[in-house]
Amino acid sequence: MTDAGTRNRQIDLLRGISILLVLFHHFNIAYRLDDTSLSRVFGWEAVRAVARNGNYGVTMFFVISGYLITTNAFRRWSEPGHVDVRAFYGLRIARIIPCLLLLLAAVNALAQAGIAIFQNHSPVGAPVSFWLVNLASLTFWMNVLIGAHGWTNYALGVLWSLSIEEVFYLSFPLLCLAFRREARLIAFWLACIVAGPAYRFFHQGDEGGYLYAYFACFDAIAIGCCAAALGRGVVWRGGMRSLLTWLTAAGMTFVYLFWPIRESNVFGVTAVAVGTAVLLLAAQNRPVEPTIRPARPSAVFEGLGRLSYELYLFHLIVLGLMRTIFPPSGVTGDEKLALLSAYLLLSAGLATSIARCYAEPLNRNIRQWLVPGCLRLGSGRCAQNMNESKGSSLDT
Repeated sequence: MTDAGTRNRQIDLLRGISILLVLFHHFNIAYRLDDTSLSRVFGWEAVRAVARNGNYGVTMFFVISGYLITTNAFRRWSEPGHVDVRAFYGLRIARIIPCLLLLLAAVNALAQAGIAIFQNHSPVGAPVSFWLVNLASLTFWMNVLIGAHGWTNYALGVLWSLSIEEVFYLSFPLLCLAFRREARLIAFWLACIVAGPAYRFFHQGDEGGYLYAYFACFDAIAIGCCAAALGRGVVWRGGMRSLLTWLTAAGMTFVYLFWPIRESNVFGVTAVAVGTAVLLLAAQNRPVEPTIRPARPSAVFEGLGRLSYELYLFHLIVLGLMRTIFPPSGVTGDEKLALLSAYLLLSAGLATSIARCYAEPLNRNIRQWLVPGCLRLGSGRCAQNMNESKGSSLDT
């Protein structure tokens, strides 16, 4: 067990790497880095290889989400048939809804203020209304809306992945109660793992299908769930854990860099997801360390990992404002690197402020209101669950 001041820093490190890949990907879309000193030193092909596959960072988040939700649920309720639906939904609402509502309020306000990049657009037809965009955001089918109308709203496009995770959260306790036995749940998740590559294969050429559809992404979440269920008895120690970690990281890096995701997604998503699951299993037996600890090289990544939900939701507001003030057509050379640094620092600062001053206090208050018995457990299993899952994925 852990207390409220402890976290698994290896999982935070994975989150931090994942969110940086997403942030770098989005910045390069806005300000192509081909004419910077970064490209002159490393070569444009190398820089582009890192920037083009940011969606694999979201794949990693999906696996982490499935892994932690399953781990924490089984730790708290022991058996799938014992999952408390009300408590489960209460904890998810407390963590997810405050930031989601704040994002919608901010984007709606910026659009009403006349800032063009935050207004609705539709590459394939007439722009959809904010009523519809807000409804899709709140009822978890933004990915479907994007598939039908294109990227309707710049800053709210990130909610495609939240829609997928929320459908997983909505279904998880119901599946637990329906199947009741762990073996049946695992069989269901294995079916999702098989269906994912097949779905992506039959939707090649349709980005909304092979990247953003529910069945194109559920296999990554299912891999995380299976890792949590099947890996409880797995113990890797010493040299074996280190060797496996490095080999897995090398394999994931190769898949990430060697092919663009439009060419590798059928089995590339599976490979990155399985690799992430292996890294999570390698991390599960490590001691959970105090939140306050001496500085080390990975501390920045871990800090970003703890803010991954807030960073993911709000970084496009920073980038959108930056694109409005500094239009990409007027920015050249290493000016882009200066903007990249400012973008990362401002996004981290905004995410930190939102987390500390808004999201975390509301999270505690809503949990106390919706799931009061959970907080009375103090430093027991529920406290551990909430601490380890906080920020566990894009929205956990």
